[in-house]
Amino acid sequence: MDAALAIADSEADLDRLTVRRLAADLDVGVMTLYGYFRNKDEILDAMGDRILGSMAFPDEVDTEPAAALRTLGLAFLAMMREHPSVVRLLATRVTDSPAALVGAMEGVLHRLAAAGITGPLAVRCYGFLITYALGFSAYETPRTWGRAGDAGDAAEARRRRSHFYAGLDRDRFPHTVDLAAELPALPTDEQFADGLDAWIAGVVTRVPSRRG
Repeated sequence: MDAALAIADSEADLDRLTVRRLAADLDVGVMTLYGYFRNKDEILDAMGDRILGSMAFPDEVDTEPAAALRTLGLAFLAMMREHPSVVRLLATRVTDSPAALVGAMEGVLHRLAAAGITGPLAVRCYGFLITYALGFSAYETPRTWGRAGDAGDAAEARRRRSHFYAGLDRDRFPHTVDLAAELPALPTDEQFADGLDAWIAGVVTRVPSRRG
């Protein structure tokens, strides 16, 4: 699974992950792999199980709704950044193994409940958190200027992107040109946090008070 994930996370297309290539990277025969997995679909399912089952959370469980939602949103994003292939996996298959459900569903619902978010609202929150992180990660992945990485490299990449927007024909793209300095921030942590916090502000008003 580690070898399969390394290939998938480095490629833009899951089709690049083949049983033959995986066997070559592991320096084993193709038939050896078929002793563990009957086909590529089983490998992809196992990859999804591995990623979702290992979703990481802080040791401390938040009991305040806003803090819990923020922690979970960042945890989903961190998982998808660490393994970009999970975005494509979740877009093409349903992963319902016990390991995946414990890591990326039961674990999330448990933390929501600890913060007083239960019932249908918990389901709505879970749905938003995973799909928001999924969509943002898919948007961010090819737009490398948005990643934190090395501060100098990131700043230079954003400067080049801003220069691109500023160089467009102002008659056709007046608003884009005017916002050339701000637009490179779209695929950044700040943009993700802005959207997450705006949603959280609305959700917390729907959480029943637990004060006597």
